[in-house]
Amino acid sequence: MHLDILTICYLAASVTFIIGLKMLSSPATARRGNLVAAAGMLIAIIATIFLYKDEDGYSLHNYGWIFGALLIGAIIGVVAAKKVKMTAMPEMVSFFNGMGGACAAIISVIEFDYVFRAAEKMPTPYFADSVATGHFLAIAAGTIIGSISFAGSMVAWGKLNGSFKDVVFKAQHSINLLVFAGVIVLAFVTYFASNQYADYFFIATVILALIYGVLFVLPIGGADMPVVISLLNSFTGVAAACGGFLYNNKAMLTGGILVGAAGTLLTILMCKAMNRSLTNVLIGSFGSKNIQSNSSATTGGGSYKEISISDAAMVMRYANKVMIVPGYGLAVAQAQHTCHELEKLLDEKGVEVLYAIHPVAGRMPGHMNVLLAEADVCYDKLLELEQANDALKSTDVVLVLGANDVVNPAAKKNPASPIYGMPILDVEQAKNVIVNKRSMKPGYAGIDNDLFYQPKTSMLFGDGKKVLQDLINEIKTL
Repeated sequence: MHLDILTICYLAASVTFIIGLKMLSSPATARRGNLVAAAGMLIAIIATIFLYKDEDGYSLHNYGWIFGALLIGAIIGVVAAKKVKMTAMPEMVSFFNGMGGACAAIISVIEFDYVFRAAEKMPTPYFADSVATGHFLAIAAGTIIGSISFAGSMVAWGKLNGSFKDVVFKAQHSINLLVFAGVIVLAFVTYFASNQYADYFFIATVILALIYGVLFVLPIGGADMPVVISLLNSFTGVAAACGGFLYNNKAMLTGGILVGAAGTLLTILMCKAMNRSLTNVLIGSFGSKNIQSNSSATTGGGSYKEISISDAAMVMRYANKVMIVPGYGLAVAQAQHTCHELEKLLDEKGVEVLYAIHPVAGRMPGHMNVLLAEADVCYDKLLELEQANDALKSTDVVLVLGANDVVNPAAKKNPASPIYGMPILDVEQAKNVIVNKRSMKPGYAGIDNDLFYQPKTSMLFGDGKKVLQDLINEIKTL
């Protein structure tokens, strides 16, 4: 009876994961989808704690430790989520993903310790004689992938918050491949080693996998961080699925498969959005210093013109259609609410206002969607790349707020540019382009933007939030 109820709970949890993931595909239902999936996870956790029994009929104990850990983790998670700023959301996602990878790896490490101790008591001298091949492969895969995800996510977290810099050295990718090959070899050696040394080889496998995770992310440039975060997220899902396989936990297996598959698909879609292969992302080091220093062909320079607040307000007030292009600068200024206020004011004045969302704008997948959702921007006003480019042809004014690389014409016109071929928002098709930036410094990819020097482009310098507030005040007087 216990097993039947537990199976039903796992099935219910798995269904909620699938429904929640489906709901996450739309901004209008994403929040509810998150809650639905979280409810399913709660069901799975409670059911496991009180209903699980092993093959010998033993159930879980040490409830004090279990609920103590759950309480501490819940408090840390709630406080962190409440206090995090939108600018820090990408590194928090990376950090939490790293914790998930660490948990998955620890599960596999504990399972190895269990089977290793059992093997020591067996009369057979070799570890492989006392553990099934499939069982060990699940342990090794969960350990290696989880360790890589943890170490890589921590480096990505450090890069996003400015603690780590891109590190590129000669023959780096060859060394990385050798280290990864060493991880695989050590895993095989562990399996075929004697019981006396198998644990030492396994420990070496874990350490080398952690080192590879660091080396794997270290050279990847800042502009590719959204893709890396998505890829590492898929790694964590696969590692969790291995844990579900080890413990025959249907909910954990389903959840891990869903996360792994969704992360992989998102990674592929983001690579497509940048018109680059995953191999090019991982090996190309786009956005890192070595690429930037060799990309002089992308630096256009030239003269640009500024526009005053009053002139910008006048142009926007009497436009028929205004398109807002949000970027990371909007998040840095924490100006999403002020931007929504400007949008509502223009709507009241009879101006149609839409938002153009590039798939890789910001520092993580969907960063701009989350940013604008926080300000209660209507989802119907958010246009994806293709929709936005169609609408830009009939747009009177484009207001670029902190975006850079996703509106850079070099992606279409300059074969020497590192971003050449990447689909961009064709803001230059609009009648007027107003760009709000703090200065003329290049964006996250370190590439100068030819858009800033075009005749129809006007620069509106200053902090994004203050500039938007000044625009609001000026428009109100018109």
